[in-house]
Amino acid sequence: MRAVVVTETGGLDALRVATVPVPEVRPGWARIEVKAFGVNESEVLTRKGESDPEVTYPRVPGIEGVGVIDRAPPDSGLRPGQQVATMMGGMGRSFDGSYAQYVTVPVGQILPFETDLPWEVVGALPEVFQTAHGSLTAGLGLTAGQTLLIRGGTSAVGLSAATLAKDLGATVLSTSRSQDRAGALRAVGVDHPLTDDGAIAGRVRELVPDGVDAALELVGASVLADTLRAVRRQGTVCFTGALAGQWTIPDFSPFMIPDRVRLTSYGGEAADLPAQVFQRQLRAIAEGRITAPVAKVHHGLDRVRDAHAGLEAGTTPGKHVVLLAD
Repeated sequence: MRAVVVTETGGLDALRVATVPVPEVRPGWARIEVKAFGVNESEVLTRKGESDPEVTYPRVPGIEGVGVIDRAPPDSGLRPGQQVATMMGGMGRSFDGSYAQYVTVPVGQILPFETDLPWEVVGALPEVFQTAHGSLTAGLGLTAGQTLLIRGGTSAVGLSAATLAKDLGATVLSTSRSQDRAGALRAVGVDHPLTDDGAIAGRVRELVPDGVDAALELVGASVLADTLRAVRRQGTVCFTGALAGQWTIPDFSPFMIPDRVRLTSYGGEAADLPAQVFQRQLRAIAEGRITAPVAKVHHGLDRVRDAHAGLEAGTTPGKHVVLLAD
């Protein structure tokens, strides 16, 4: 089969298409014929050699993918040809991932689904929906009627979180560093787009004087203190991402957290997105209630470098998807 292999870390040239053996199916695992996959920051770090020691080389990257079952254990409940998604769990890091025509993964990290949506749409969803859904539920406990601030709103996770929150019945404030992105935020249902200059708590409180009920932090530790100031007492901030690259706060003191504001974090795994929830989200997209965060579709493994370049450039909001299906 054809696959993208990183043997020596580095720039885009490190992503090399090669012919490799089709992976064998071991006990408790299933083999998926990959139809599409989204490209993620994690894979950029793998390419550059900046991941943690879990990642070894040579490695086929790819922490998520969608496709159909090729082979599965008889007792797994999976059948050949069945539509499935998979993500996380060491895929593309401690074992070879989805940048390939076939991938093998543990049965426990496979989500079956049924949809008529195009593969390039479904391919944009598993990791971002898992992260957004887990952050809003496990991290924030968001409920209908509440106000949500999304810091880093034009990222793929930010766009997905906005659509899920609006479908839930929340009022959404969301940020971008560029005023030109306000239209992209409104297109996914954001009620109040905000241009982020690093200090937005004051403007948030002009809209919601007591502070928002919940905030999803995707920009990172560099703006966390400001995000905390935008939240009401007994409200919650969930730290999920660090798009600006800063994960830690030098000389952190717990008293930087405002009085009676809660701070949580969310890392997540495949099990945090149950198959029935993913199916419900696919149905909502098909019905036009929520939006798939697709930035651009790249056709074939030979275009993986273009997808990485597009992700790093950050000029188009949403997810870069590589489509293998015809």
